[in-house]
Amino acid sequence: MSYNPIKSDFMMSDEVVARVPYSRAHLYRLEDQGEFPKRKRIGANRIAWVRAEIEQWLAERMESQS
Repeated sequence: MSYNPIKSDFMMSDEVVARVPYSRAHLYRLEDQGEFPKRKRIGANRIAWVRAEIEQWLAERMESQS
């Protein structure tokens, strides 16, 4: 099995929506307000989020709940 940096280092929108319990529209609003990690352009017609940034954001939310 070969290493695929796109699958390992980035999360596509479907995966982000599956992990984060908010709608896409709400995630985009949070992003615009600086409260959610910014999307990165990885191609002419493709955007993704950095997996580590999303994981950190989720961990911070979990810590604030306890």
